[in-house]
Amino acid sequence: MMNKQLFSVLLTAALMAGCASTNASASGLRDAGTNTASPSTIEGNEWKLIAVYINGEDTLFWRDTLPKEPGNLFTLTFGAELLSGVGAPNRYSAPYAMGDNQSISVMPMRSTMMAALFEPEKLNEHDFFTYLQNACEWKQVNNNLELLSKTQNGVEVRLVFSL
Repeated sequence: MMNKQLFSVLLTAALMAGCASTNASASGLRDAGTNTASPSTIEGNEWKLIAVYINGEDTLFWRDTLPKEPGNLFTLTFGAELLSGVGAPNRYSAPYAMGDNQSISVMPMRSTMMAALFEPEKLNEHDFFTYLQNACEWKQVNNNLELLSKTQNGVEVRLVFSL
């Protein structure tokens, strides 16, 4: 049990340090404007993923291209201590912590293990979970929630959610 806690602390520290080194270069991913939101402004709402950008330019995912049939895929809700939602099709949750300057650290996730009948072509559930797990910064832009993250290979990712 102690090893798992130590691993979680070390993983969190490594992710925070990795994100800190990308904040200067991540400015290309950000829209103009100041983030004056507090964590309480995003808690308790169900956010739906509307777009995923890789390297600030390439669009990996647009919600508008999904068929209506699969239902509510790629959602995110921030509770007091856990973030949770639906991937494609599994439910997930993870403890998280928000720090100064809109930093965020997501602890190891857990999810159900249902087989997917539908998975979007360019964004599979595993990648979505990886992007959430690697999130290091959040902000609100034009009533959207944006999470700055990285792929497993260290490529910058911006997840854009809407209510």
